Amino acid sequence: MTRLPGGQSNSSGQSRFAKTAQGLVLDAAPVRPVLAACVGLTFGTHQNRNMPGLAGSTHAMTKKVTRRRALKTAAAAAALPLVHIRTAGAAGKLSLAIWDHWVPSGNASLKKLVDAWAEKNKVDVQLDFLTAIGEKINITMAAEAQAKTGHDIYAFDMWTVHEFAEKLVPVDDMMKELTGKYGKVSKAHEYLGIAEGAWRAIPVGWGSAPLTPCGRISMLKEYAGIDVQKWYPAGKSTPDAAKEWTYETQLKAAEACHKAGFAFALGCGSGSTDARQTWGATFGAFGADLIDAKGNITVDTDNVRQAMDYCKRLVPFLPADTVSYDDASNNRALISGKSAMIWNPPSAWAVASRDAPKIAADCWTFSNPRGPKGRLVPMRPYYWGIWNFSKATGAAKDLLMTLSQREAVEGMAEAVAGYDIPAYSSFNDFKIWETVGPPAGTIYNYPVRPWHDAEYYITGSSGPAEIAVQMWNRSVIPGMVSRLVSGQSIKQAMDWAKGELEGFTR
Repeated sequence: MTRLPGGQSNSSGQSRFAKTAQGLVLDAAPVRPVLAACVGLTFGTHQNRNMPGLAGSTHAMTKKVTRRRALKTAAAAAALPLVHIRTAGAAGKLSLAIWDHWVPSGNASLKKLVDAWAEKNKVDVQLDFLTAIGEKINITMAAEAQAKTGHDIYAFDMWTVHEFAEKLVPVDDMMKELTGKYGKVSKAHEYLGIAEGAWRAIPVGWGSAPLTPCGRISMLKEYAGIDVQKWYPAGKSTPDAAKEWTYETQLKAAEACHKAGFAFALGCGSGSTDARQTWGATFGAFGADLIDAKGNITVDTDNVRQAMDYCKRLVPFLPADTVSYDDASNNRALISGKSAMIWNPPSAWAVASRDAPKIAADCWTFSNPRGPKGRLVPMRPYYWGIWNFSKATGAAKDLLMTLSQREAVEGMAEAVAGYDIPAYSSFNDFKIWETVGPPAGTIYNYPVRPWHDAEYYITGSSGPAEIAVQMWNRSVIPGMVSRLVSGQSIKQAMDWAKGELEGFTR
């Protein structure tokens, strides 16, 4: 995928939640001039969160882990990009470590909000934007947790809230107020944000992005007979409008487009974040859970066999190199005009709008197919939490509440041209998704809308997070699909998955 900065590997393999879970993927450099034009700002140095080659980074994670397992990673952070916001007569100090957004105008919008809060409250604030390159944000996170000193507020992605749960201040009081005002967040956000019985961090839009289909309007219409703009118009609709968009429809469309020479670029590479999300959501839509809520292995079920049967019928129509796909492969396929559809955030479209404007003008983002158990949209949420060794918990909570208000969240979303998706569904009516183009409305259906009849989903969320993260890091579900590609039987692939799960659950 080229999604945006994302998915790093954990070379140590020692932490309970390996650092491979970080971020979205993309070679964002080509996107910068494009989105710069969208937001009217100039891009600076590229900070890419993706570090390809996750395979082999989690080999040490084969034993059962516990929530209290001691952190073993500790390293001093190198020089960090920071903004020091000083106010006259400061009443206190506060420091934040936030992921360095791949769109620099996003950093600027956050700085402006923090600056205003600091001035109003007479607080001396240090705002550090930490890159994910070289795992700096992860290494610094582990080092601060072990040393019990560092920033007050820290940015967490995916599994890291659970990893450091015991080091974080519970924020149930804040979530009660925010959900009371803006409505509940998705089950996906709850799954990764609630640990040891409490909310451990605030879910935020910053860096959060789902993996939705992006298709060529003309190709889907010509080769598969699909009018995707009719199914998902750039405006209010009904669930019935897209009732035909099912996994079986995707299979037929994939066959037709493959025959025409424009295969759906869905990869199953072992180191790909996109693959983990794509096939994880596919299995979820079939109810094909590999583990249950108690951590029991549930590979040998009819639902899993049904999902595998579907995949076996689909893989002949995938790209020939699908098993070697990384998180930029699908983007390249779309931008080069070789693919009729990918699953990816709008980053691929953004690159195409600069490098291949005719292709970009023919792209449409829409919701994922419906399976027997529903329409599941793979999601990778971000969180901001407060270390429990902070000496400024009150100020930290106040700032986080300020940054979580609708007006603030909308301003940050506009600054990154709608790439970030907020945690609250009531925020999904921001105007930015209506205005970005061409074509007009191309990412209108990027956030889940009420009439999509869809929900965000985390791969492996049927089971305990400490097992799910290992299933994620080991690419178990993509591994099952890749074995079908290589010619193995459904039984052989299922037996392999069962063996993998047994290796880190016993």
